Amino acid sequence: MNKQLMWSFGGLFLVAFSVLLTFCQSKTKVDLIVYNARVYTVNPNFDEAQAFAVQDGKFVAIGLTEEIRGKYAAQQEMDAQGKPVYPGFIDAHAHFYGYALNLQQADLVGTRSFAEVVQKLEQHRQKYPKAAWLLGRGWDQNDWQNKSFPTQDTLNLLFPDVPVFIERIDGHAALVNKKALDLAGISTQTKITGGVIEQNKDKLTGILVDNAVELVAAKIPEPSGKEKVAALLQAQQNCFAVGLTTVVDAGLEKPVIDLYDSLQKAKNLKIRLYAMLSPSAANQHYYFENGPYHTDRLDVSSFKVYADGALGSRGACLLHPYHDRPRETGFLLRQSTDYRKLAADLFQHGFQMNTHAIGDSANRLLADIYGEVLKSKNNRRWRIEHAQVVNPTDVSKFGKYSIIPSVQPTHATSDMYWAGDRLGTERLAHAYAYKDLLNQNGFIALGSDFPVEHINPLFGFHAAVARQDAKNYPAGGFQMNNALGREQALRGTTIWAAYANFEEKNRGSLEPGKLADFVILNQDIMTVPASEIRNTQVTNTFVNGEEVFRRK
Repeated sequence: MNKQLMWSFGGLFLVAFSVLLTFCQSKTKVDLIVYNARVYTVNPNFDEAQAFAVQDGKFVAIGLTEEIRGKYAAQQEMDAQGKPVYPGFIDAHAHFYGYALNLQQADLVGTRSFAEVVQKLEQHRQKYPKAAWLLGRGWDQNDWQNKSFPTQDTLNLLFPDVPVFIERIDGHAALVNKKALDLAGISTQTKITGGVIEQNKDKLTGILVDNAVELVAAKIPEPSGKEKVAALLQAQQNCFAVGLTTVVDAGLEKPVIDLYDSLQKAKNLKIRLYAMLSPSAANQHYYFENGPYHTDRLDVSSFKVYADGALGSRGACLLHPYHDRPRETGFLLRQSTDYRKLAADLFQHGFQMNTHAIGDSANRLLADIYGEVLKSKNNRRWRIEHAQVVNPTDVSKFGKYSIIPSVQPTHATSDMYWAGDRLGTERLAHAYAYKDLLNQNGFIALGSDFPVEHINPLFGFHAAVARQDAKNYPAGGFQMNNALGREQALRGTTIWAAYANFEEKNRGSLEPGKLADFVILNQDIMTVPASEIRNTQVTNTFVNGEEVFRRK
């Protein structure tokens, strides 16, 4: 080969190399690229994509794999291998702090009899023989053959020297033994407003409902700081494993808020938390004086208020008597004047009011009080939590006053076996009416209420669209006229839940400029048969562009 030809080839090589070098140098450097995925952006058009780039904890671009990899270069690239990617799931109503502490108590969820409850308590006591109290949570007499409330007698016999406190699954009732009753100073003469101290022939049964529960709960010693931190970090990891990146924690005191803040600033607690304050005098005094508090992972701008109790323990406040207790209608936990004053105070100080209302009477009262303060359509985003039984004449008030329904789809599939006993056929038709509520404002926020229900948001997604339990019962679904479509269910646990938290501008969808919170699943919940949704597993969870969970 002559020199001229060699120089020609050499020149072409240099030109090609120069072009390649220039092309590579022209790529924008980012922290992370995820490609070869089925990306559900959950943007206003519900567009799908294949890839995205992340820089400094935010999405910078979303599009086709060739576009993203052609324009951006990253040290970390992830081939999703065709798996579906969704915005990080948001639980719009849960009890993160309570769930964490419950991890150290006897787990009574799913027990099929009181005898099984007792067996689990004995096992827990053997494991922690020096604990000052014997604590547990999760029993539900509606799951037992004998559906009556249990009594303290067996607990007194087996645990005479240690106070026992075991909460019902809904957290609105508890069974305690004599030792616990004595420590709280409860007798047959004790009076309580907004609760029940159950008696049978002038003898305490050990059952406490709603406000009565706090009489004993207040005597339980606080866990140590070290125990709290360990519990919170374990709870966080459990949430990441099911794809939760933001959790709404309902009903907290300032010391818990301060603990969250310190752990997040130390970069130990990475999950995002939307904290609803308890309306205690101390909280009102401090936060009315200082206003809402915001960081990149913690938002404190709302109060959680309880209007009534739960349907399962007959504490829900109904317009007409319980079908299975014709002399009882349930009760409010406060006087109606208290709710009116609190609503006015929260409005004046710029806080969101989020009220637990189960029964149709409680829902009517709170919707009317909201209306008195809010007047008409607005952007204050006050919420009714659960909105479980709503009289048809009151449904339109959600739209009239821009009230956000914050509901838990698994409540419907957990309660459907016995809710008809409490409500009767006619009233049952107006319970768990998620589609009717969604239609008022065009959106609905979905949560779980964990630890009342399981923390897995995919269980709620399944319950919302199929209206079936874990065994896909009943065939055809429960009251399917109020089922949600899959797009609605996904929006409910992402962008609509973010909206309910005033956070839709920075999370809830995969769009440029938003926080890079996302989850990858092993199968597509938007296309798999409904019966397979609960079997879906999270493979990866990212918060702020950082991988916080990877399934091994």
